[in-house]
Amino acid sequence: MKIEDAMRRFLEYTEIEKGRSVKTVEIYERYLTRFFNQQNIKNLHDISEESIRTFRLWLNRQPGSNKKSGETLKKKTQNYYLIALRGFLKYFNVREYGVISPEKIELAKVPDREIDLISSVELERLRQAPDLTTPKGLRDKAIIELFFSTGLRVSELTSLPRDLDLSEGNFPIRGKGEKMRIVFVSDEARQALENYLQSRKDMDEALFVRVANKSGDEALARQADIRLTPRSIERMVRQYAIESGISKKLTPHVLRHSFATNLLENGADLRSVQALLGHANITTTQVYTHVSDKHLKEIHQKFHGKK
Repeated sequence: MKIEDAMRRFLEYTEIEKGRSVKTVEIYERYLTRFFNQQNIKNLHDISEESIRTFRLWLNRQPGSNKKSGETLKKKTQNYYLIALRGFLKYFNVREYGVISPEKIELAKVPDREIDLISSVELERLRQAPDLTTPKGLRDKAIIELFFSTGLRVSELTSLPRDLDLSEGNFPIRGKGEKMRIVFVSDEARQALENYLQSRKDMDEALFVRVANKSGDEALARQADIRLTPRSIERMVRQYAIESGISKKLTPHVLRHSFATNLLENGADLRSVQALLGHANITTTQVYTHVSDKHLKEIHQKFHGKK
């Protein structure tokens, strides 16, 4: 089978039967195409252990994002290529095309993931930072409270509709891989959202939209799409971090980390945290146990054996 036909079948299967997003399919196509081109793969059975080994060696010698540092491509990035290739081979292996087993491709070992966190004091300063006398401040307060209450990804938050039903204190969200989950809204977040929505004067269907100053109201009203983008929310969070005196690099994803570790530190089990975060695999969630273990160690050192 020609490699172009094989890749088309796999990508269509990934999108339709596996339910992966178009963006994920595009990423798989990019990784696979790079392998096929670099190894001059023309047909499905041209893929061999030797071609994979040679490609891995080539990948490992590629420069990283910071070319001036002389560092090579990160192991984690190299693994993305291998994961795409393993999925490709698994598809044809299950259908008995006689390709090599995907199990023969071992991922490169990567260092334990470091989780960026902010302290409870820093988080409280961040929550108090927005100016609640302005529409922008009311909006930003609602965003920050919703992040910490739900653990939403920034892309999930920006997709929320204005008519979100919070009467039950929770709502469904469609996350990665089109998977649905339920997230829960704290009283503080619900109140912040109500205050923000009461200040809205536009009719846009998006929950979070750009807020104009007095001189820019008319210009804003003429724009077709005023929904906030993930990038604009990232800038907003970073600005409040600076104003709050937080020196760490603060992003919406750090607030998601804080949500997860807060649950674990207060006794939540790993499976529940996995469900709340929308992780497909619990190994993704297990990274947070290292953080909570560190927290318990600090408590032990602080209080154990004291007289």
